[in-house]
Amino acid sequence: MAENIVKIDDDSFDVEVLQSDKPVMVDFWAPWCGPRKAIGPVVDELATTYSDKIKFTKCNVDDNPVSPGKFNVRAIPTLIFFKDGKVVEQITGMVAKQKLEEAINKVT
Repeated sequence: MAENIVKIDDDSFDVEVLQSDKPVMVDFWAPWCGPRKAIGPVVDELATTYSDKIKFTKCNVDDNPVSPGKFNVRAIPTLIFFKDGKVVEQITGMVAKQKLEEAINKVT
């Protein structure tokens, strides 16, 4: 995991995501998820490139069931993009890097 990705949990979600002064991408994941292994390096790369514009976070759904429940996360990986505490974009499953960059540009 890239050093500029913040691990969040149910207790820190509101402060780190909903009250953030920057747009936020939350990567809802679980260690057993196969597609996570493919999308993880892409998210790490994007975090290195775009961390000045958007905060990158990861939330383990197995350890933190409340936050994904609030946003109807039904499959993983699910990436949710927030701006001003509101959901702007939601992407589920493995997608191309370009689609993630488009979502980043939409919220920044």
